[in-house]
Amino acid sequence: MATAVAVAAGVGLLPGQTAVASEHDTPRVDATTRAGFQRLATALLTDRTQALVGDTRTGARAQHRQTMPAQKAVTLSPAAALHERAVLDGLRDRRARLAALGETYSKGATSVTVDAADVNGRRATVRVTETTTLTYAKARRAEPTATGFRAHHELTFQADRRGDWLLTAVRDTDGGQPTVNQVAGPAAAPRTAAVPRVAADAPPNAPRAATTWPAAASPKNLSTGAYDYKAMAAYAQKYWRDYNPAYPSFDGAGAGGDCTNFVSQSLKAGGWKHVPGYVYDWHKWFGNADIQSHSFVGVNEFSWFALSSQRVTSLANVYQMDIGDVLQIDFDKDGSKDHTMVVTSRSAQGVPYLTYHSVNTYSRSVTSILASHPTAAYYAYRT
Repeated sequence: MATAVAVAAGVGLLPGQTAVASEHDTPRVDATTRAGFQRLATALLTDRTQALVGDTRTGARAQHRQTMPAQKAVTLSPAAALHERAVLDGLRDRRARLAALGETYSKGATSVTVDAADVNGRRATVRVTETTTLTYAKARRAEPTATGFRAHHELTFQADRRGDWLLTAVRDTDGGQPTVNQVAGPAAAPRTAAVPRVAADAPPNAPRAATTWPAAASPKNLSTGAYDYKAMAAYAQKYWRDYNPAYPSFDGAGAGGDCTNFVSQSLKAGGWKHVPGYVYDWHKWFGNADIQSHSFVGVNEFSWFALSSQRVTSLANVYQMDIGDVLQIDFDKDGSKDHTMVVTSRSAQGVPYLTYHSVNTYSRSVTSILASHPTAAYYAYRT
C-alpha cells in the first residue's frame, strides 16, 4: 500500500491561469485547486464508507497520484495517510462486528461539496459537507432499504516548498454522535449547562436498558392510544436533513446540539401537548419558535420530564423499541445522558431503526449504534 495518499489537483489549468513559478511563491487556490480539495475529500470519505461495505478496492480511490507538468498536487501528508490507514482498519473491524450482529451493506455512496476554502499564506482551511447513503444488504418487507447522514468536516492543508497542498488534518465539526463511518472515541454532545431547578424533589433516574439480542417481546399497538406514532416517525423522516423553520436549531459551536429539540418536535407532531411554565422547571415541557423549556431541548431534562409526567415508561432492552419510542445514550457512563434519538421504523425481525440530529442521520439501526459505541450506557423509553 502506498504511504502517501494523493489525487491531482486537476487535469489542467483554466484559461488565464499560470502555475506557481517558484517554491518561494505563495500558492494560489484557484478553481482547479479547489476542485482538487473536493476530489481528495470525496476520495477519503468514500474510502471510509466503502470500508463498511467490504469493497476490495477500499483505499485505491485516494491512492492514485498524477504528476503532470505545471500542475500542483493535492495529497495527504505521510502522517495523515498513516492516520487514514488506522481509520480504515477500525472501520473494517466495525464491519465485522456488524456482520456478527446480522447487519451488512450491499453498497455505499458518498458525495462531498466544498462550502468554503480560506487561505492564509501557505495554509488552507476547507469546510465540506458529506452526504452518505448505505444500502442494507438484507432489507426485507417493511424494513428501511438504506441509512444515511449529512455531516460536516474541516480539512486543513499546508503547502510544501513546491506548492503542492498536503492534507494534515480532518476534523468533524458537527459536535454530535459520530457517524457510522467515523471511528472517533466517545464524543459526547455538549450538555445543557447546570441551572437552578424550581422543583425541590429529585429528578427520576431512568434504568439502563440491556443491549442483548434477542429481547423479550414488548408489543406496542400503533393504531390505538393517545398518540399518533406514525406521525412522529413521518415528522422525523421529513425534517432529519431540512430543518423545520418553525423551530430554532441548536446545532453549531456552543449551541448544545439539536438532538433533543428534534425528538421533542417529533413527539409534539404525534400528539404530545405543551405543559407551560418556567423554562428551568423540568416538570414543564414546551417549545416553539420563540421559547423552549429545558426539558424540550436538554437531554437529561427531557428524561426527567418524560418519566415524571408518565408520558414514557422505561424499556428493559433497546431491541424492544418500536415506532415513536426514544433512545438516549450516555457515551462515557458518567451518569449524564448525552444524546437523544427517535425510532422511525422496526423490522419484522425486531430491529429498531432510528433517526436523529447531530449528526443528521436517518434510519440507522440500533445494531449499528451498538457496534459503534459498545461501552456506552443506553436508556430506552416507550412513548
